[in-house]
Amino acid sequence: MSVLIDPPNWPGPRGLLWSHLVSDTSLEELHAFAALLGVPERAFDRDHYDVPETVHQRAVALGAEPVSSRELLSRLIAAGLRRRRRREPASD
Repeated sequence: MSVLIDPPNWPGPRGLLWSHLVSDTSLEELHAFAALLGVPERAFDRDHYDVPETVHQRAVALGAEPVSSRELLSRLIAAGLRRRRRREPASD
């Protein structure tokens, strides 16, 4: 299993810090792990799940590999799973 999680460094809702949960293997693996972790589908955003700091330790205990945010992004790109937000065309 190649599920990765970065440190909870991102400010978010409810005054919590948030992490990104990704797979460097497949989105199917990521969705299965998120379900095991009890993360709702609405937390999925293109190529990752946003998870609160309260879930980080449990994710690691279930097998997620803790990595830096930079390594997480690098491995996601290398796996070809990075899905960038589409830009809206400029209107004149």
